Amino acid sequence: MANSSIKTIAQNKKARHEYFIEDTYEAGIELSGTEVKSIRKGSVNLKDSYAVVDKGQVYVHNMHISPYEQGNIFNKDPMRVRRLLLHKYEINKLIGYVQQKGYTLIPLSIYLKGSLVKVQLAVAKGKELRDKRHDIAARDAKREMEREFRGKNY
Repeated sequence: MANSSIKTIAQNKKARHEYFIEDTYEAGIELSGTEVKSIRKGSVNLKDSYAVVDKGQVYVHNMHISPYEQGNIFNKDPMRVRRLLLHKYEINKLIGYVQQKGYTLIPLSIYLKGSLVKVQLAVAKGKELRDKRHDIAARDAKREMEREFRGKNY
């Protein structure tokens, strides 16, 4: 496919720390022209954003897209609710996940795939404090092993 070049614009780094990622989906996003220009410039923030399923559609909340400087009257509200574009069977799967206790929809990243703006949407389950501590301890142990391995010359 000709438009397979992917350029990541923004990532939600906090999401992998706060949640267990169960499944991911690639979704399009409904945007206005000035929002696309602003995203191409990198003026988007996914922190504290989440998605909900409402009346058979998926909407993303709290995604901040800064107004485009040359956009004047065409700029939209930076925090407005935006619709995600998914197939019906994918939305039905997401409804099944969200109805289970503890699952939520979190945007992990926003990227350009060719000329299209895409959102990587994750089905996630919240971590408890002990899970976060376990992940930090495992990461520190791995880092220490790599440091020891680099220190020895075989």
